[in-house]
Amino acid sequence: MERQFESVKKAFSRQALQYDSYEEDHSILKWMREQVHLHAMTYLKPGDNILEINAGTGIDAAYFAKKGYRVHATDLSEEMIKQLEKKVALLKLHDQITAQQISYTKLDRIKNQFDYVFSNFGGLNCIPDLNPVAKNISKLLKPEGRVTLVIMPPVCPWELALVFRGYFKSAVRRLHRNGVLAHIEGVHFKSYYFTPKQVLDAFGRSFKKTALQGLGSVSPPPYMKNFPKRYPRMYKFLTLVDAQLSHFPPFNSWADHFILTMQYLSKDKT
Repeated sequence: MERQFESVKKAFSRQALQYDSYEEDHSILKWMREQVHLHAMTYLKPGDNILEINAGTGIDAAYFAKKGYRVHATDLSEEMIKQLEKKVALLKLHDQITAQQISYTKLDRIKNQFDYVFSNFGGLNCIPDLNPVAKNISKLLKPEGRVTLVIMPPVCPWELALVFRGYFKSAVRRLHRNGVLAHIEGVHFKSYYFTPKQVLDAFGRSFKKTALQGLGSVSPPPYMKNFPKRYPRMYKFLTLVDAQLSHFPPFNSWADHFILTMQYLSKDKT
């Protein structure tokens, strides 16, 4: 795993400088992030203290900070943290956001406790076993605290549909149990895909599922960046349908990502 995380760190460090500009011109990513924010705001309470893991350049941290929340933003990549700190300085959010370069496999080094833990856009798909992360999160959450994770599942309808275009390997890539090679900025590393049940099993009976929502089940995934420009009316229609169906099976788990929110009960409750 050390080699895996070194590759992940290198890849996202290379991506850090252009990460924000890439999303600015990406309608699909913007829409997806808006859906995640709407979901999170449903479960955040006034005054909540947030721990964000794989925070990237701080897009989500800044959003929550502007809403009045305090955020401790963490990321494995030193360059991502540098960009995050520049954003904090530019937006004058020093009182709302603190930053720390740390892997989510080493969250036990954080001594504070939080009301809410947040992880967006598949950062947790870089690890084959969620159990160590879940164990550390349970130590960092206050009783009745909540965690929202945005994770890529094995089944994505748009990717499976690629089989009809002759791209069999791409269509079934998420179904490999031992992960599949991904690459960012010329760096290769493995991605692992989890069902909602696998995530819930990793967190155990001390966590209660509060909500499960699909993200990009009916509407196209981010790699189809030009779809909204080529078919604007169809894209708008598909996102509307996606939002309506996203809370119902199978659309809440068969998607590009799913959003899972859980509440921490206690070590003794089941």
